[in-house]
Amino acid sequence: MCSLVSCCPLLSKLVTGLIMADSAAFTPTVNSQSPAKEEQGGGEGGGGSEGDVKDGLTDAQRGVLEKCVHALKHAKNDSQTLAALLLISRLCPASELDKPTLRRIFEAVGLNLPARLLVTAVRGDENSGLPPDELLSLGTALLAALSTEPDMASSPQLLTTIPLLLGILANGPVFNQQKREDREQHQVGQSPDGEVQSAIISNPDCNPASVAQSAEETESSRKKGDDGSEANRVSTSQENPPSSSLDAALAADCYLVLTVVCALPRGPEQLLSRGAISALCQAVELNQTLSHEKGLTLLGSLLSGKNKDKAWSKHTPELLSLLVRLSKDFCESTDETRLGMCGQLAQFLPPAGVAVESEELKAVVGSLWEILRPMVQAKLTPRHIGSILVLSACLLDLYGWEMAGPPKFCCLLVNRACVEVRMGLEELPGNDLTPEVQHTITGCYRIMEAAIEQACSPGVPQAAAPSQSSIATLSLQQSRQVLGVLEEAFSGLMYFLQQVEPSRYGDPFVFATFRSLCSWLAEETSCLKEEVTKLLPFLINYTRSHLQGGILEHSLADWMVKMSIGEDRGAWTGREALRYLLPALCHLSAEEVPRKVLLDVDTPALLVDFLSQSWTFLRGKASVASTRDPSMETACSALLNFTVTEPERVRKDSCFRSLEVLLSEALPLLVNKPRLLVLTANCCTLGLMIGRLKEGGSVEAGQRRFLSSALRFLRSALDSSSSPGPAKVSLSWEDSWDDAAELWRLSLQALGGCARAQPSITTLIREEGWLRHMLAMLHQCSALPDQLTQDALQEALCALAERCPVCKQEIGDMMTRSSEGALSSMKKLKKSVGVK
Repeated sequence: MCSLVSCCPLLSKLVTGLIMADSAAFTPTVNSQSPAKEEQGGGEGGGGSEGDVKDGLTDAQRGVLEKCVHALKHAKNDSQTLAALLLISRLCPASELDKPTLRRIFEAVGLNLPARLLVTAVRGDENSGLPPDELLSLGTALLAALSTEPDMASSPQLLTTIPLLLGILANGPVFNQQKREDREQHQVGQSPDGEVQSAIISNPDCNPASVAQSAEETESSRKKGDDGSEANRVSTSQENPPSSSLDAALAADCYLVLTVVCALPRGPEQLLSRGAISALCQAVELNQTLSHEKGLTLLGSLLSGKNKDKAWSKHTPELLSLLVRLSKDFCESTDETRLGMCGQLAQFLPPAGVAVESEELKAVVGSLWEILRPMVQAKLTPRHIGSILVLSACLLDLYGWEMAGPPKFCCLLVNRACVEVRMGLEELPGNDLTPEVQHTITGCYRIMEAAIEQACSPGVPQAAAPSQSSIATLSLQQSRQVLGVLEEAFSGLMYFLQQVEPSRYGDPFVFATFRSLCSWLAEETSCLKEEVTKLLPFLINYTRSHLQGGILEHSLADWMVKMSIGEDRGAWTGREALRYLLPALCHLSAEEVPRKVLLDVDTPALLVDFLSQSWTFLRGKASVASTRDPSMETACSALLNFTVTEPERVRKDSCFRSLEVLLSEALPLLVNKPRLLVLTANCCTLGLMIGRLKEGGSVEAGQRRFLSSALRFLRSALDSSSSPGPAKVSLSWEDSWDDAAELWRLSLQALGGCARAQPSITTLIREEGWLRHMLAMLHQCSALPDQLTQDALQEALCALAERCPVCKQEIGDMMTRSSEGALSSMKKLKKSVGVK
């Protein structure tokens, strides 16, 4: 119990004001004091420079200060501690104390004292000598002052008080309402609050849950109905607001401590684990003091960044209820007020994929679109239209264009986003964009990307599409208009990126611009061909810088999550930048002019490096079979384009030797991973295409290992067990056949090319049993799945017959015995082996 019997109320009030004056001087940038407290502690904190502070104390003052600090360290009770603090505040104004001295004072006071004050106040202990409200005021004031010292703010002792502070903000000061009940509990020996106080005093590192248990459970049970339901508790709270209102200065102190903790590196996690979301939502729901002014701001901070998914998954009902309330306030506000609420409202929307089936959320999004449509159409300043566009982008993240409105409005929204982008990016070089403009443009990028997906997708028949419901029902003329404004906007993006120096490669906004352009290039590479080709060196150098680890990646990862950029909420790696560019590289590497530019900047080596890093990551995962990586497949496709179109480069470039080594290592492991079948097919095809460019010589060990795995993989595609009927695609290939069929056929053609280039390979093909297996299957089945499959297999068998007399003999013997079936229908093969 606190030793405060001899401590008069005047002392507590004075120390409250004076300690907070010290806090204000220690951290002048924190503006969280109420006018009342600024009056109490204001006069002396206005000081000058740090040098003036050091010289501001006389020798006598320094002597007294040292004695007071000594007294603080050796105080025998709380009264002595408070008296020493009062003396320091009287003799040594906060403005004249340097930071090390303030730190010594804070360390001498410690966190046990304010923690005891809070617990004693919550208990309503009559022996404390002070009313509970003064204990609370003094305890929170001390905590607020101490929290301004970084070491104090992150200490376990301070963190144990967080549940108490949250309980005060959510429920108000409950001591008056609980005083009689607590006394009765104490009389029958049931005093959980006493256990809490004892835990804080004896063990400052105790579990935070134990600190809050008594205060919150007692108040919660008091407010619950007879059935104990939470809904009844909320209803009762609304009908009967707390009888003792929460003092504004006390609430400000509580929010100051929580805000300081939230700003720590792991602060948001600390608050989330101690029930901050539920408590702050309840404070807003009950309209507690400062809950809208400071509580919503703190909630917004907790819901930004990587914690948003976790918070929404754990507290969906509370956050959805809060969103409903905020959206209702938004819809019922005046136009001018709405403009200021757009930015805040965007913070409280759930991440994409969370609660999408909720009818409440759908109703909220629908009502918000109803309000936003006339706002988008109105004439507004750039600042106001920016917040509207960002909110619109967040709504598109949730439900796409489905609920946005009629096609005419969708066209207008895309047009306004494109205009903002062009105005922002086409400024004269050297004019840095403000964070607000960057935030607006980033939101516009998301609108543009959503439009690309629809405008470049196959047209939806008007009869099948919902009438006047989304951008999917655009007419041909409207689609052309949308593509036209998008083209102009992406021209602006390319102009901006052309000005970017290597020193800015780590700028998150540059990455957002790069990413948005990649989304366009993935769908449309025929427009702006000249500008795109000119920009390719920048795009390749930019991705290479990230891949090789030359960029401080964590800043980009944090920023991407904070800006809610699509699905980028996983761990950031240097491969991310290239992932976005890969679809465009797959298209551009197939065209002669862009391909020459890509070769000039050594793009194949970049792709091989990417594959190597991605394979290392994939192989290191615990369950490699469960993960498909489309980016690796796309990188293989781009390399395949280079292999087919630039054979001389493949023969001479050392990066392709490295690629062969990688494939010989990867393919033997991949063939046993059914869920990675498409990646396996890509690797198989790519390796065989490179192998066909070799000239003579024996088969090396690495090549033998690769070919052995490739032959096993290729023969597993077809199943003739249902003979004498037609052969079917095997069960393991069935789900992936649409993606892998063409690669399988290319692999067979490449296998034939390998046999022609290196006849010694035919021996391996026979030894592995591939030829025997294929001939048996063709003999048993009546037909193959399709003509393309038959042509590809026939090409491979013809190559073997041409280069290997033994193979020719085996094929001829089987064809002689097969008067019917798939083998007998291969006329070109018959001619090759001389069978009539």
